[in-house]
Amino acid sequence: MGTRGPVPKRTEERRRRNLEEGLPVVQAAAGPPLDLPDLPEPDRHWHEIATDWYLSLRESGQAAFYEPSDWAMARYAAELMSRALQTDRPPNGQLVAALNSVMASLLTTEGDRRRARMELERKPTGPQLATVSPLAPYRDLAGS
Repeated sequence: MGTRGPVPKRTEERRRRNLEEGLPVVQAAAGPPLDLPDLPEPDRHWHEIATDWYLSLRESGQAAFYEPSDWAMARYAAELMSRALQTDRPPNGQLVAALNSVMASLLTTEGDRRRARMELERKPTGPQLATVSPLAPYRDLAGS
């Protein structure tokens, strides 16, 4: 697992890039990996939230680094999550902490990935700035 403490900034948000802090940051493509193995479908008895979480892992960029044991751990976490969500009792703090630990070890949040020195390439969102065209061809047309 990665470091403790505050979540490090993304590479493009850092001011000082000449100061290396330990291991290099691994860049991975966002979105589903191309070579995803055949995975078991979610159990039809799972709670909707557990099913959504398990299926979201297939669409996440860090899944490219998952081994079969990681997928087994994800199924186990989804099963525990489902059982906890389907009970009438209030949430058990120890179970919630254990689930958070499992999800952190699977690098499911951006903070977990940054601590492990992994960044997913973000897809551009929102309006993009227009590109600037060179002015020389326009000056030639104007005869200046």
